[in-house]
Amino acid sequence: MPKSKFFAVFAIIFFVSFLAFSESLPFGYGKIKLGMDVDSVKKTLKDIPDFGYRGDRDVSIAPASKEVIIETDASFLSQSFFDRCWFQFYEGKLYIITLNLNPARIDYYSVFKKLCEKYGNPHVLNPDKSVWKNDSVMMSLEKPLALKYVDAAQFKKLQDSSNVDKTESEKGRDKFLEGL
Repeated sequence: MPKSKFFAVFAIIFFVSFLAFSESLPFGYGKIKLGMDVDSVKKTLKDIPDFGYRGDRDVSIAPASKEVIIETDASFLSQSFFDRCWFQFYEGKLYIITLNLNPARIDYYSVFKKLCEKYGNPHVLNPDKSVWKNDSVMMSLEKPLALKYVDAAQFKKLQDSSNVDKTESEKGRDKFLEGL
């Protein structure tokens, strides 16, 4: 086989392999998408009984930031894949979705395997979590069994605006690690 044909076949195989893992990361779970306003999330949660959303009594205000947090509890629903879930808002828009999954109905490895099939290998992989990310969203699977979606742009904006210095303990840890 001439070199040009070999490279053409190789390029086609590479492109097809790339397409197999090119599904873009979801911007939320199902009909609940990052960037939605509080009322839209409440309405959507009411339409999805698996979350166990009971209405405004599941909504609270974070004391420090005065931002809304919706907490749902589906632990009493025997057929739900969810346990407790949190929907965090900043400036009135959903920017973090945390879905604790029901370990009686699903396991970490099954979720990890499916995410790898759909989105390729994670960008970060350690004993505590796996993270897939792009410019718009970070999706993490965290142990023991939580799936988290984060609006990457909003998260970066909040990180950049934070002027908290490292503690002496954190500085000492960094110094120790540098000496390894």
